[in-house]
Amino acid sequence: MPTSAPPRNRFERRRAETRQALVRAARQILAETGDTSASIQAIAERADVGFGSFYNHFESKTELFDAAVTDALEEFGQAIDERVEGIEDPAELVAVGFRLTARMADSHPELMRILRDRGLAHIHAESGLSPRALRDLEIGIATGRFTCTNPTTALSALGGTLLSLVALRLARPDLDGDEAASDLAEMVLRMLGVPADDAREVTRRALPDLT
Repeated sequence: MPTSAPPRNRFERRRAETRQALVRAARQILAETGDTSASIQAIAERADVGFGSFYNHFESKTELFDAAVTDALEEFGQAIDERVEGIEDPAELVAVGFRLTARMADSHPELMRILRDRGLAHIHAESGLSPRALRDLEIGIATGRFTCTNPTTALSALGGTLLSLVALRLARPDLDGDEAASDLAEMVLRMLGVPADDAREVTRRALPDLT
């Protein structure tokens, strides 16, 4: 899971561990049932922390579940980041993001269920994959790789299509996820202004290992 600067002393370490245990419990609930009506007592028991500890970290369940979604999205962004290092072509970055996301339905199912159920409200969030994708879109527009002119609206289209891919992979595990992801990535690149032949070639390049 995403990490921040290491706690400086034992108290801070224990405090950070308790907070992360609560976030992890909330993530599990979101992935399993999506039911945010679970009681604070049930969440604390799942996290194996005292009931009173909850209010040392969060003012409400809403705040906790928001933190859980942010944590999941940031883990998702970091997972993609680690595997696209060294790729400079904005078109390939978009394509690889789609194709790795499809594979993560198998390798990171909890993460993908949260993305499917909660991702739409976070397409323009300041954490997770969104700021990374917006950066790549801006570079692609600035360099002429993409012919669209508004990176924000392009991000809406890209994000919505990516979430549809996640929903498809989770609903239809029998489908060829790699083929579906490549096809959708190709459509998105063409929408962004990449020529058809180029878009197809980019979406069929060797893929970084997900392990």
